Amino acid sequence: MKAVQLVGFGGPETLVVVDVPTPEVGPREVLIRVKASGVNFAETAMRQNRYAMTPPLPSILGSEVAGIVEAVGAEVEGVAIGDRVAGSAFAAGQFFGGYAEYMVCDVDFVTPVPADLSFEHAVALMVQGLTAFYLLERAPAVGKQVLVSAAAGGVGSLLVQLAKRSGAGQVIAAASTEDKRAFACSLGADSAVDYTADGWSQAVRDLTGGAGADVIYESVGGAVTRESLKALAPLGELVIFGSLNILDFNLGVPDLLGMIFQNQSVTGFATVPLLTPQSLRDGLTHLFTMAASGELKVTIGGVFPLEQAGEAHRALESRQTRGKVVLVP
Repeated sequence: MKAVQLVGFGGPETLVVVDVPTPEVGPREVLIRVKASGVNFAETAMRQNRYAMTPPLPSILGSEVAGIVEAVGAEVEGVAIGDRVAGSAFAAGQFFGGYAEYMVCDVDFVTPVPADLSFEHAVALMVQGLTAFYLLERAPAVGKQVLVSAAAGGVGSLLVQLAKRSGAGQVIAAASTEDKRAFACSLGADSAVDYTADGWSQAVRDLTGGAGADVIYESVGGAVTRESLKALAPLGELVIFGSLNILDFNLGVPDLLGMIFQNQSVTGFATVPLLTPQSLRDGLTHLFTMAASGELKVTIGGVFPLEQAGEAHRALESRQTRGKVVLVP
């Protein structure tokens, strides 16, 4: 089969198209003929050896795919050849194999994809959709003034919609360009701010009557995280998530003093440790149903042929995309 291997650490040119044997299924595994594979910031960090774990070389990146079941193991029940499925390998702690024509996935982490939902949209609802879904369980938005950073991105564009639907008092979108801010507002954000502007936290305070946001969902890292603290209301919660925060997170004593005297909290969030086979299936089934019915808008920011995985990484790293970046065979 055709696959894209990471053959060294560095730029997108380290992603090379190769021919490798098609993987064989184990007793409780499913072989998926990949129709769409998700591209994530975490993989761009892995490519540079800047992630929380160092990938072996060579390796095939990618941990989420959607496609057609090609083969099943001897002990697999409830999944048949020809089924449309989403393979959430990341939920099983498998972070490799998705940038390929075929991928093997543990049957416990396979979810049916409705006939009226595209494979590209299914992939967009896996890592990003589950992150948005369970962020709102961990830090509910109902009745609160909330700020969503990177609001036009894969997680942000879904989080804006889900927060609004859950009953947030006000959803403020933070994004870097006028186009992205307008896009976030078209998804339901009540207002938007430019997080690249100096002192942008004051704009958040102005929009909240001087109080600041009760909950801030922050995934950009660096200076944006520090400025977010200034936009946080007393008793507020800053929820940190995403691979960019792993790459650049630095709070100092002045930041901590402000938190202490305003009774604020900084909370870390990661999706994978929360996922069991049941919670994965419940979350994805809910998201797939909403998207298929039109209740939830899924945005695809770029569809690239598998052979152009390097270009997909460049597009994602340029921060010019909206929504999800996807590879197709």
